[in-house]
Amino acid sequence: MASSHLFFHSLSLYVIFLIIIKVSQVHAIGSVFNVQDFGAGPDGKTDSSQAFLKAWNQTCQNNGGGTILIPTGIFLLNTLTFNGPCKGPIFFNINGLLKAPLGKCKDDYWILFQHIDGLTINGEGSLDGQGPSAWSLYNENGPNPPSSIKFNGMSNALIQGITSINSKFFHFQINKSKGVRFQNLSITAPDESPNTDGIHIGDSNDIIINKVNISTGDDCVSIGPGTSNVLISEVNCGPGHGISIGSLGKYQNEGDVNGVTVTNCNIGKTQNGLRIKSWAPSPPSKVFNVTFDNINMNYVENPIIIDQHYCPHSSCKNQGDSQVQISDVKFINIKGTSASKEGVVLDCSKSVPCQGIELRGLELTLNGQQTTTATCSNANMKFFGPQTPSECT
Repeated sequence: MASSHLFFHSLSLYVIFLIIIKVSQVHAIGSVFNVQDFGAGPDGKTDSSQAFLKAWNQTCQNNGGGTILIPTGIFLLNTLTFNGPCKGPIFFNINGLLKAPLGKCKDDYWILFQHIDGLTINGEGSLDGQGPSAWSLYNENGPNPPSSIKFNGMSNALIQGITSINSKFFHFQINKSKGVRFQNLSITAPDESPNTDGIHIGDSNDIIINKVNISTGDDCVSIGPGTSNVLISEVNCGPGHGISIGSLGKYQNEGDVNGVTVTNCNIGKTQNGLRIKSWAPSPPSKVFNVTFDNINMNYVENPIIIDQHYCPHSSCKNQGDSQVQISDVKFINIKGTSASKEGVVLDCSKSVPCQGIELRGLELTLNGQQTTTATCSNANMKFFGPQTPSECT
C-alpha cells in the first residue's frame, strides 16, 4: 500500500511538473540570444566562456526570460557559473558540442547552474568533460574532480535530449534542489573510468529520471543523504555500478533518504544491480520507504545487495557498526541473470538490523541455468511465494 501511495504521489508530481514546464515554454519563446552574437567561437579553440556569460546575463535579466541558443559547432568553455534568480524561465538550447578544458580543475564543477526557478536545458548537442585528460591526476585523498554540470538551489528544472560524454567526475550533480526532471538523455564514459556517476542526487526532493541511457564507470544513478521523493523509470544502466542509494553515513548529521521508487529499468553487465550502501562505523540516519519494481537484470554481478560494511578504499577501516537504519524496502519482480551464485546479499548492521525487507517475484538465475542463492545477516526480511532465490541460506 505504501509503494502504491508513493507511485501515485510521484505520478501527481510528474503531471504538475509537466504543466510547469509547458507554461515556462510559452513564456520563453519571445527572446532568443545566440551565443555567437556575444563573441563565442565555434572552432573548438576559442575560449567562449565570457561570451556565454554575457548571453546568460542578458537572458536572465530579460523580462519574461528567454532562450540561449548554442548553434552547431564546437565551443571550448572553462569553468562557468550561471547564477539566478532570473526575471523569467530560461531555455538553454544546446545544439553544438561543449568541451571542457583539459587536465585538473580547481573547482568541483565545470558548469554550475544555481538559484534558478524554471530552467530547461535541451537540444541535440553534447557536453564533453574530457575526462581521460584528468582521471589519473586525482586520488582518493585529494579534492574531488569537477562534475560536468552541477545544480545548486534549483527548482522546476528540465534536462532533456542532450548527451554527456566522459565527465571528469559525476556527469550531473543535484544539490539542495527540488522539482528536477531528466528525460531522454544519453550519458557515457568508459567502464574503467573512476567516479563517473551518471546522475548524483543529494539534499534534494521531487526528482524524476525517465528514459535515460547510462553507461559509465560508476553508479548509473546514486542517491545521497537528505533526498526524498525520487522516481526513476525506464533507465537503461550498464556498464557501471548499478543504481545505488548511498553511500550513507560517512559524515555527521546526514539527512534521511525516503520515498524512492525505481521501476521498469534494465540493468546489464554491471558490478551491482540495486544497492543500498552505508559506511561502518557511521553516525545515525535512516533509509525507508524504498521500492524496486519490475527490473530486468542481464549478467549483473550483485543483482540485489544491501551493504552496511561499505569500504571501497584500502585506507578505510571496517571497525564498528553502521548506525544507518534501513527499513521498509521492497524488491518486486526482479528478473534475469546474475554473474555470481549469490543473487541476493543482505549484509545489514548488527547494531541496527534491517527491518521490513520484502522480496516478491524474484527470478534470478546464474547464467540463465542454475538457481541463485540469498545470503542474509542481521536482516528482518520475508520472501513471499515461490521464487528464485526463495530463502536465505
